Amino acid sequence: MRGKKFSAMVMAAVILVGCTNTRGGGNSGMKEGVGTILGGVGGAVVGSQFGKGNGQLAMVATGTLLGAFLGNQIGQSLDKADAMYANRAANQAFETAPSGTSTAWRNPDSGNSGTIVPKPAYQAAGGEYCREFTQTVNVGGRAQEAFGTACRQPDGSWRIVQ
Repeated sequence: MRGKKFSAMVMAAVILVGCTNTRGGGNSGMKEGVGTILGGVGGAVVGSQFGKGNGQLAMVATGTLLGAFLGNQIGQSLDKADAMYANRAANQAFETAPSGTSTAWRNPDSGNSGTIVPKPAYQAAGGEYCREFTQTVNVGGRAQEAFGTACRQPDGSWRIVQ
């Protein structure tokens, strides 16, 4: 009987994964959707191991909700990998790249990428060294361009100030 319950939960998960919203064609929503579904199924399986009758049903429901929540959170955190790649490239560009030289980054898992092109460094009124920059980010085949200024902090890190 447990095999049939498990099979039914897996089939429901597969159907629901096909219905997840991918937020404009990107895979960000898919990661969250898959995490939610897989977490819910895992939580349901664990919950089904406890209680009898109505108590077991309550544990399945609780396990499903808790697992879905945790799976969604894990799916969201996977997208933070893009920011990690971009920040690493930005720090490298601000610290060592000659003015006008592009420093590229790419997340091999998501396919998202970008470039950072710093301008000459200058000393700001507060004494810190700053660099203006141009940044291009490609997400889901769409390029977005931004301009800003980053300043070197006393600990050696760079902080975007505009």
